[in-house]
Amino acid sequence: QVQLVESGGGMVQPGDSLRLSCAASGSTFSGSAMGWFRQAPGKEREFVATISWNGGSTTYANSVKGRFTISRVNAKNTVYLQMNSLKPEDTAVYYCAGRNGYYLASSSLNDYKYWGQGTQVTVSP
Repeated sequence: QVQLVESGGGMVQPGDSLRLSCAASGSTFSGSAMGWFRQAPGKEREFVATISWNGGSTTYANSVKGRFTISRVNAKNTVYLQMNSLKPEDTAVYYCAGRNGYYLASSSLNDYKYWGQGTQVTVSP
């Protein structure tokens, strides 16, 4: 069993930066691809970024490409999402997700077995 705990959310102004962290427990973390998703009020959960088991492959949603960076440190069982040049439309609850032992990165929500509780990011003037 894997547990994921996100942190680092908050309220910022447009143009600011935030770094989200996701701490994982469980032995399968280092062999599993990880992802970040987000859900704004009244909208479906959507893909943000994903990273393969060793960090060698990353994929981003078009809406965040060039502004967000996903990374991981397997020795710390942690995945990060660095968010720069934040916009009001980035406001959402951000969720960390983990595949169950699958090493390939994926943008499909259905490919992820483990989910964190979410952390709120609010971007407002």
